[in-house]
Amino acid sequence: MLLCIETSGKNCSVALFEGLQLVSIREVHTEQFSHSENLHVFIEQVLKESNLHPKAIKAIKAIAISAGPGSYTGLRIGVATAKGLCYGWDIPLIALPTLRILAEQVTYEFTDIEYIIPMIDARRMEVFTSVYSHDFSPILGERAEILTESTFDTYLNKGKTIFLGDGITKFQAICKHKNAYFWENKFPSAKQMGRLALEKYQAQAFEDIAYFEPFYLKEVYLVKSNK
Repeated sequence: MLLCIETSGKNCSVALFEGLQLVSIREVHTEQFSHSENLHVFIEQVLKESNLHPKAIKAIKAIAISAGPGSYTGLRIGVATAKGLCYGWDIPLIALPTLRILAEQVTYEFTDIEYIIPMIDARRMEVFTSVYSHDFSPILGERAEILTESTFDTYLNKGKTIFLGDGITKFQAICKHKNAYFWENKFPSAKQMGRLALEKYQAQAFEDIAYFEPFYLKEVYLVKSNK
């Protein structure tokens, strides 16, 4: 079994998979970050629901974490928790790109699109984004993008393009292209991590637990107190 954790944004979710089968999931979406209060409770609940707590923890073969980009606080909480459990249970850590997790939702809903563009709000008119083809081949790597009306015309001019994530409202307000489809109220979720985590587990693509850090994409600046 694989335990998946997603805390990159306002959605806090934990899922347990056996192969590709979703065994149990807990998640909540709130405007106030509640990850520190909910994450450990959710982990206990999915394990208990699957009859793995407190016994038979060895059935969990690895933990997959949503690695970013996203909220600094959310990513730190999720990664710290995942690393601690990996140390304690002596199992490997799998890191998955948050934008790819977000894009994975399209797998189950659409068949007539050319491009998939997930967006995560990065404040003002900036988003974290990437571009995938309809078969999820990467076209444009993860980046911080300042949005203009024509930012994604290269893809929109070629065919139907789906935008999803909490950053799309900014682009939806300025983009009127006929090929743009905005899939609203979609957020990264542990529910979409199972297949991606299994692929990495089978490939033994694990992280160094001691040195792994979230992928913030933008530098984090800490202001020192004058006291």
